[in-house]
Order: sequence, then C-alpha cells, then structure tokens
Amino acid sequence: MLPCMSEPPTTQLAGDLRIALAKLHRRLREQTRPHDLTSAQQSVLLRLDRDGPATVSALARAEGVKPQSMRMTVASLETMRAVRGDADPNDGRQTLISLTPAFRAELTARRAAKNDWLHRALQAQLSPREHAQLARAVALLQLLADY
Repeated sequence: MLPCMSEPPTTQLAGDLRIALAKLHRRLREQTRPHDLTSAQQSVLLRLDRDGPATVSALARAEGVKPQSMRMTVASLETMRAVRGDADPNDGRQTLISLTPAFRAELTARRAAKNDWLHRALQAQLSPREHAQLARAVALLQLLADY
C-alpha cells in the first residue's frame, strides 16, 4: 500500500514536529525569566514538584547522573533558595530535598504566565475546529512522551 500523497513521510513529520515543539517551548520560556535555570536544575525541580521530596541519591538515580553531580545541582538550587534539605522523619541519617514554599509559589506563578500566554494564543490563532484537532494531537503527543 502506497502512503497517501497528502501526508508527509514519517521522517519529515518527525523533523517538523521537533522544530514546532522546540519553537513552542522557546515561546513559553519567554513568558518567564529566560535562562535562569539550567536544564539539570529544571529537571530536578520538576521532579521534586511532581514526585515530592527525595534524597540526593534517589534524584541522581531518577535523573541518570552520578550522586556527585546531583549534589552540585542540589547545592546550586539551595543557594538559590529553591530547595531545602530536611532530616528524613523515617531515617534521620538521610536528608530529603524538597521545594521551598517560596519557590513553589514562584513555580505556580511561572506556570500561570505560560498558561495565560498559551490560552491567549489558542484563542487568537485557532478556530473551535482547530481546538478540537489540537486536543486530539495533545493525546497523541502524550503517547509519544510516554514511549
């Protein structure tokens, strides 16, 4: 069976999708202070936000880095007052790293700014029919992200 001529080949689709997502990601970053966190810092902060407090060792395993590297990332986040370490109530020898309340509030504000921009862009650029198409595309993107 020949591919439909109106549909791009998978290789082209993959490249177009990557470029579109990267551009959208940059536009969303522009809605908050750009380049204030490294990708490693962002990843750790998002993991702590999503999964809750964790030890440096657990964070290192989850992120696929050496504990020494994770200690440096966590130390930089502590300096920024984004995270703090508290004794594990179940094992006082362990330190649990968690988001500070002030940073959690900042994270919420950043997300709100990005969501506001995206909401306005959706309203201004897309028709109701395109909103429905995008909703279906988001479901497909979630499948790809979970691959």
